[in-house]
Amino acid sequence: MTRKFATTMALAMTFAASAAFAQANPATTGDAAAAPATPATNATGVTKIAIVNIQQAIVNTNEGKRDFDALGKKYDPKQAELKSQNDEIERLKKDLSAQTATLSEDERSKRVQAIETKQKSLQRNLEDAQNSFQQESNELANRIGQKMLEVVDKYARQNGIGVVLDVSGQNSNVLWGSEQSNITAAVVQAYNAASGVAAPPASAPRPQGTTRPSGTTTRPSTGTKPSGPPPTPKQ
Repeated sequence: MTRKFATTMALAMTFAASAAFAQANPATTGDAAAAPATPATNATGVTKIAIVNIQQAIVNTNEGKRDFDALGKKYDPKQAELKSQNDEIERLKKDLSAQTATLSEDERSKRVQAIETKQKSLQRNLEDAQNSFQQESNELANRIGQKMLEVVDKYARQNGIGVVLDVSGQNSNVLWGSEQSNITAAVVQAYNAASGVAAPPASAPRPQGTTRPSGTTTRPSTGTKPSGPPPTPKQ
């Protein structure tokens, strides 16, 4: 369950970032009306092309690090609640296994039913937390992505770039790109300068066993996705 949600979260982040770009074409934003119609070219007359990983850029901006970290902390209480439910189920299953030989068939059936009911409740709570976290993550990524689009537009014009390709999606058609053509770090730097948001302080390490209802073990500030809920107990 945790791995599945981590994948869902990663896809949600990518979709949110891509949607932000699809909703606002750089050619129609800012001072586009005054921009030259011919593509920017280099000294050889070839159109300059750059690549950018928008998903990575979003979570590595100062604003993204700050806001995704805050979102993760918001869900810490829910994570603790889910873990408590999971621990109780595991305890009941362990007790049932240890006492099976001495229990009547009726008592054993009642305990099994009680465990299954708790498992279903945990599953519902887990899915609700995942859906809520995913929705808020999408909204956050879209908000930053819309502003980042303007930064990419301005950066491309200032540096004579005619085409910028997003390589964050799994189905990207870009097979290879040199480090010189990758403007992700430059876009993050330009975004930070434009936003005025200071770099957040380094976060203290999370306690062992502490996770969040979002998908991974660390925050997006490290280039990964938020942490995940306990896996649903096996039947």
